[in-house]
Amino acid sequence: MRSLLAVMVAAGLLLLTGDASAEPRVASGYRLETIGMPGAAFSGLLRDGQDLLVTDLASGRLYRRGPTGKLAAFGPSFPHGLDVIGDPTGPYGVVRAGDVLVVVQGWTPVGSDEGPFDHALVALDAAGGVRVISRDFWNPFDVIVEGGIYYVIDAARNTVERMQPDGRKDTLMTFPRAGETATALQSLSPTEFPEGKTYEVDAVPTGIGLRDERLYIALFGGFPFLAGAGKIVSIPKAGGTSMARLDVEGLNAPVSIAVDGDGDLLVLEHGTYDQKEGFRKGSGRLLKLDKMTGRRIVILDGLTRPVSVLVWDERRLVVSDLRGNLHFLTAETAR
Repeated sequence: MRSLLAVMVAAGLLLLTGDASAEPRVASGYRLETIGMPGAAFSGLLRDGQDLLVTDLASGRLYRRGPTGKLAAFGPSFPHGLDVIGDPTGPYGVVRAGDVLVVVQGWTPVGSDEGPFDHALVALDAAGGVRVISRDFWNPFDVIVEGGIYYVIDAARNTVERMQPDGRKDTLMTFPRAGETATALQSLSPTEFPEGKTYEVDAVPTGIGLRDERLYIALFGGFPFLAGAGKIVSIPKAGGTSMARLDVEGLNAPVSIAVDGDGDLLVLEHGTYDQKEGFRKGSGRLLKLDKMTGRRIVILDGLTRPVSVLVWDERRLVVSDLRGNLHFLTAETAR
């Protein structure tokens, strides 16, 4: 007779609670439930009616989780594999735009021939039809839709792009490279970063959110992913010549942004980096930044390589990670 655990794994649904969840630690006043799918690398999240949609970089598939709690794949298998630094690439995210789902597809996996869906925004209709909106990106990572307009993060170009539904686009912001002193880098490699020099690091925009007619963008920061080098900046949604405003600094590789019902920013940190180990296990966390005071509250800690945060409703949040976990965070009372 098969064990309950074996049945759940075979169904692609493994519930982890208590000590079995390994690292995540939840703040007082919240309850945490974690669901994992062995072999998956979850990325983008979307609430679609009462269903949760999630993208999987390991398989290139989209999954739908309905009231039964089971994850069911749908749509085509998008290009997927590893990028040039060995991280998974594929359908990074998904949003709804009217009657279609729009998938943010990353750059071409190493060792693969370039295909029609690589580095693109792709529309998927209810009948399963697929249409490329635009491939004029290098590595699109995140997108939001507002008033029928797509606001796209191109992480490789270090830009924020505004795109019309017909594919026309203009660049709202190009982030310059930032200087890092050798002093900050010497702990990584004193020989590679000798004292007295300054090194430029790419901004690497990742997550994007909208609040009060301003676009908020997470700047992950390029290699060597220094602790505390991550930032949140904002720009007017309408564009224009104004410079980006620095809103938050001292973050550890911020990768995703969401805005809750109170207007507070939720910032997901991917974690801290070690040259030998990569991103450290359990170093990711979810922060809540009070809109009025700017105070930072850690509401979920001990995450390993988290990717996206989704506001489900006034009480519930969802976080995905590259280990194939979905973390459901519920406030004991409405906040």
